[in-house]
Parts: sequence; structure tokens; C-alpha cells
Amino acid sequence: MLPTAVSPAALLSAVPITAHLGGPPERPMRFRREFDVGQGLHTAELRITALGVYEAECNGATVGDDVLAPGWTSYHHRLRVQTHNVTDLLTVGPNCLAVTVAEGWFRGRLGFRGGTREVYGTDIGPACELHLYYADGRSEIIATDETWKAAYGPHTYASLYDGEHIDCRLDQPGWSQPDFDDTGWTEVVGLAALGDVTIEPVGPPVRRIEQRAVADVIVTPSGATILDFGQNFSGRLRVTVDGPTGTEIVLRHAEVLEHGELGTRPLRIAAQTDRIVLAGDGPRTIEPTFTIHGFRYVEVSGWPGVFDPNDIVAMVCHSDMQRTGWFECSNQALTQLHDNVVWSMRGNFVDLPTDCPQRDERLGWTGDIQVFAPTACFLYDCQSFLTSWLSDLAAEQRALGTVPVYVPWIQLIFPAMATAAWGDAAVVVPWVMYQRFGNEAILRAQYDSMRSWVDEVAAHAGATHLWTSGLQLGDWLDPAAPPENPAAGRTDAHLVATAYHAHTARLLSKAAGVLAKHDDAARYSALADAVVEAFNAEFVTPTGRMASDAQTAYAVALCFDLLPTPDQRRRAAARLVELVAKEGYHIGTGFVGTPLVCDALAASGRIDDAYHLLLQDSCPSWLYPVSIGATTIWERWDSMLPDGSINPGEMTSFNHYALGAVADFLHRVVAGLAPASPGYRTIVVRPQPGGGLTWANARLLSPHGEIAVAWRRADTTITVDVTIPDGCTAAVDIPGCDLTELAAGTHRLFGTCRSAADDPPHPRPRSPFDTDDEQKPAAPHD
Repeated sequence: MLPTAVSPAALLSAVPITAHLGGPPERPMRFRREFDVGQGLHTAELRITALGVYEAECNGATVGDDVLAPGWTSYHHRLRVQTHNVTDLLTVGPNCLAVTVAEGWFRGRLGFRGGTREVYGTDIGPACELHLYYADGRSEIIATDETWKAAYGPHTYASLYDGEHIDCRLDQPGWSQPDFDDTGWTEVVGLAALGDVTIEPVGPPVRRIEQRAVADVIVTPSGATILDFGQNFSGRLRVTVDGPTGTEIVLRHAEVLEHGELGTRPLRIAAQTDRIVLAGDGPRTIEPTFTIHGFRYVEVSGWPGVFDPNDIVAMVCHSDMQRTGWFECSNQALTQLHDNVVWSMRGNFVDLPTDCPQRDERLGWTGDIQVFAPTACFLYDCQSFLTSWLSDLAAEQRALGTVPVYVPWIQLIFPAMATAAWGDAAVVVPWVMYQRFGNEAILRAQYDSMRSWVDEVAAHAGATHLWTSGLQLGDWLDPAAPPENPAAGRTDAHLVATAYHAHTARLLSKAAGVLAKHDDAARYSALADAVVEAFNAEFVTPTGRMASDAQTAYAVALCFDLLPTPDQRRRAAARLVELVAKEGYHIGTGFVGTPLVCDALAASGRIDDAYHLLLQDSCPSWLYPVSIGATTIWERWDSMLPDGSINPGEMTSFNHYALGAVADFLHRVVAGLAPASPGYRTIVVRPQPGGGLTWANARLLSPHGEIAVAWRRADTTITVDVTIPDGCTAAVDIPGCDLTELAAGTHRLFGTCRSAADDPPHPRPRSPFDTDDEQKPAAPHD
């Protein structure tokens, strides 16, 4: 009887190893060990992790296809161990197991304003066990210990932010194969055991997801050669090149061009530069291993001979999630906006939900994913991805006593203290995941974290139930905020904080009810009611006017159901319309208000105003970046100014998914595909045409199967095709349609609507800086 392989959950008993080679800390190290394999090998499993990021080889072949393994978790609390079946890579007789390790997130520079190093430790190296199982019941373990040897390889520098330097002259062919002469290599040193921080991976690894060819070769005004890949993304280049020994090729990456030249200022001090020195030994195909860049454009210098763009391809790298959601419509700019949202999610779901993939930051900001979670859970099956990140959030929360503004936590300029809309991710993200995937397990796993957050905020608010203390970022990046102070929005940060306190207390009450924690459900429902009462007393007049007379204040109050009377809600909605119209239907919201403002308008019966806001294409608006060629969502509404200059603010990313949270509105309201119960067991089919659109559709691979809603209107007739998977039903809300409920199957429905030609024309744009309170919205175009 064959032995049962040890479950990956058993993880590692092997200790990490390192070597003191005397070089710079940014230089990766190679580790190797030879061993013999006997006759009758049945199965070989490699369990491996690293203090740093690693690439493993067996007998000269790369193990697995992960990128930047083991990924970034809160290493003090959780360190992933990957398991690979390497049976086919081994042979009877001598074999070699080899690992290259770079400092990565473990020891490398992290964060902004110069960042910090050695967050998790000072020594890097692998920890692994190769389990050999034989057909006759024998077993053997080849583990990291002091019998291994180490040396430097051709990588002379590797930094996540700054790039990788590869000197092909320093390579040692055959180093990861048996019978290699390693007499000049250095003995290794064992480190402390990893203990109970090792975990089995929950989410998918980062992988090379696709290749992109060069779309255009540009010669800049200064004479530089720049490659345009036609899309902003996260990844790196694979280069095939031949040239004389000592030839150095330099590859500088950036997201945009500024006045025809590579726009590197938004990178701050992240170099995003790869260097390759050739050995003169014939053609080589070279790809960096221990870095990743956010880019669309690459400046190439030092290329030997005539440059052929076919010799360089881009490898798009991000977490390997299954695509589940799609949207398109008759307005090509709106469809492109949705595509941009997808690409920004891809570029930032790189092992954890980062804010940006390019500059010296790339942190798991809690506020970004809090607002984006509904969109993320539609576009991709990110359940395991977010489950892993939430485990880190809970671990950091236990250690710090609060939910920090980014996870994993590193100490930079922000203190670890409670911040509304950011820390609220502890409650909002698990609840959204439950709603979209229908899995109660995420609520059970995160319940203590959810409750701890609400209790902490309640303690900050005290008897008044008003959260008016601590570090508050408010409606971050309100377009009225000056470039140097993005927190200085028009909405009172304490209004935002108290609104979120009510919102998350209410969500926690609902989660407690799902988990049959009835006492908690009642307690947090009462807390939410008390906070709503305090919110109204402090921030709302009896007629529904908000203390902060700003779009975000009204959107939050309406969408979080904070206004107790119908008259208040009606008048608040009317004032929101006035403010949006006064701005010439330009966006007037930041991180907090942006996901809510279109819903607040549509739910108040002002769908035409929602479309006017959605389809505005002058700055600031969602479609302004699309109108000037953006392929991702920007951090700022005006990251690129109309004259082609980059926004002068220090914080300017061209790949930032948060403001793309509006895609959830496109799915639910424009296309009309919305969940009515957890996991889409029941669905609402309620398309709301407008804005001159003649058709739209959305498709979702739900936990129960494919759901699709596609509508088209001709004159005053709307035709809606609906697909419902087995076990699900749909509630139908289409004017003029006799059916109100659908069972599983494919259906075609007919209703009545306004014709596209009769949709109100978009009002003429006006300056968002006009402060004339008496001026009415501009007249429509002629």
C-alpha cells in the first residue's frame, strides 16, 4: 500500500537558510543541494516558501509558474507555503534542487516618502522540503539545512520598485543541475524555525496571464525610442537579443507620455528600470524574475544593431482569478470606461488589492477595496483572493488594536489608527462578498474582526454617537481639493465618519442575523439607530439640507438610508440634483461619494440626471480620461491635464481602480442585472435606459451558473433577453411587461420605454469652478 502524502496543511518543519556573501542587500542569492533518487519513485512533492521572493528549479527546469512567490502577506502572522508536484522533473540517480531568492517585500524598500526597509527581517533565503515517496513504502525528505551551498548569480540588483539588473556574463550554466562544480560556493547558515506562521495558500498565485506585442514604436522629440504596448497594465518584458559582450540595454517603464517624452514624475523615486548586460554568447531570451512594473510605455536604449519590435513582448502579470463579469453598451466611450475598470482591477489585484502598480507605494489600501468590492466581485471570482487579504486584515487588527489604512501594515507617515471608510473595509468587504457569493463562511471567519471594528468606533464616538476624532481622510480626492491636500474636500470628514459608523453597525447587525447571533443583531441594530439619530441631529436640517452642502454628503445620506422621513429624502434628492446640475454635471465627489452618487440619483427617480453625470466627458468626469485615450482608471479626475501635462500633485497614478467603482452601477442599473439575495439566488431584472443608449448587456458567471440580461430599444419598445440558471429566479421590473417573475431558463420580454431619440439631451458643460449660486444649468445643445 502506498503511503499517503502529507497534506500541504502540515506545512514545513524545515528551517530557512541564508548565506553571508558580502554583497549589496538588493542582490539575489542562489542556493543549491544535490541528492540521489532511488528506483521506484512514485511521487515527489516540493513544499517551499522563502523569506523574500523565490524561484525554484529542479534539474535545470523551473518549478511551477508562480510569479513573485510566496507573495505578500503579513509575514509576522502568515507566510504561505506552496506545494508543487515535481515527480516528472526528477530522475533515478543524481538530482539537484535549486532556489534563487531576492529580498522582495520581506526586506526590500516598501512605501512612499523614501519608504522603509527590513520590515520583516534582515536575512533572506528559502525554506523547503522535497518529499520523496516510493512505491515500496519508503519515503525521504530533502530539506533546507546547512548542507546546502550559496552563491551570487547574474542578477546584480532586484527591487520591486526600481527594477532588475541582469549581467549575463556572471551566469553559471548548469548551476541548477547535478554534477555542477560548486566548490567555490559558500556554506549556508540556518535561521530560526518558522513556527506556526506558515499557512497553506488560500488565494490564487500571481502568474503571467497573457502576452502583449508592441503596438507602436515612437521616436520622441529628444530622439529616444519608446515602445507603446497600447494598454496600461502590470507586468514586465521578455526580451530576445544578441549582441557583443558588455552591451548594456536599459528599459525604462512608465504609464504615460508627457509632451511626447516618457512621463516618469508620477513614479516618484521608483525607478522602474531594468538593465541587461549581454555576454556575447549568442541570442538569449531574458525576462526579469523578481520585479514587476506598472506601465504602457518603455524607453529602450543601448539596443545592439537594428531594433526589431518583435524581439520584445510584454508579460501581463496579476493574480490568476477567473473572469466572471462582462458589460457593454451602444455608447463606445462607456464600454471603454468599463474596459478601463477591468484593466485597473487586473493591474492592482497583484497578490493583494493595491492602490497602484507603478510608483513607490503599491500598498493594500483598505479604503480603495472598500468602495470597489461590489465591482470586483462581479468582474472576477475574487472570493479566495479577498479571503486571504481579509485574514491579514484581521491579523493586523488584532496586533495593532485597530484596522490600519493599508494591509499588510508597515509603519510610514500614517499612524495605525481608526479611519472612517478605510477601516470600515473590515465590515463592508466581508458583507459584499457574502451578498455576491452567498458564502456564509466569510462572515463566520471575519465576524470577530467586524465586531471589533464597530465596537472600536463606538468607543471613539462615545455617548454622543458622533465620530469626530482621529485621523480622517474624508471624501478623499474630491476634485475641489487642492493637489497638495487631497483630504480637503467639500464634505465634512466627521459627517462621513459618522455616516459610516451607522452604515457598518447596520451591516454588522445583518451579519449577526445571518449567523443566528440574535443578541448581537439586536444590539448593533439599536446602535445603528442611535447613530442615525445623532447624525440627523448634528448634520441634517428638518427639511433635509445637509450641513455639508456637497454631492457626497447627500449621496451618503441617501444611499446609507440615514434620513428618517420621506420629505427629508425627497428634498435631499432634489438638492443633490441641484448641486450636480450646478456643476454642469461634472463629478463633485471623491473616494466616498463616487460609488454612490449615480445610485442616489437613480433611486430618487432622477435617472436622466444620473446619465448626464455618467456621460459627461469634460474634466472632471468618468469619461474625460476616456476622451483623451486612457486605458485604465486614474487616481485623480485630472491626473492628466487637457494640455497634456501631468497633474502637479505628488500623488498622481494612472492606474487606480477606486473611482472605477461606478462599474457596479453599470451592471445593476444600466444593464439591469442586480442581486436580490445572497449569491444571486434571486435576481432583479430592471434595466433603466437613458443617455441615448440603444442597447446594453451584462453577463455574470454566478455561483449558480450564467446570468445574462441584454436589452435593446427601438422606438418605444424595449426587448429584454434574460438567462437564469437552474435553482434561481428573477424579479422583473420592466414598464409595460406583464411578467413579474421568471424561473430558470432563457426568456425574451417586451416592454415600453422612451425612445433613445427622446432622451433629454446632455446639458451644455459649464465650468465646475463657477460659484454663481443663482446660475441655472446651461441650456441643452442646439
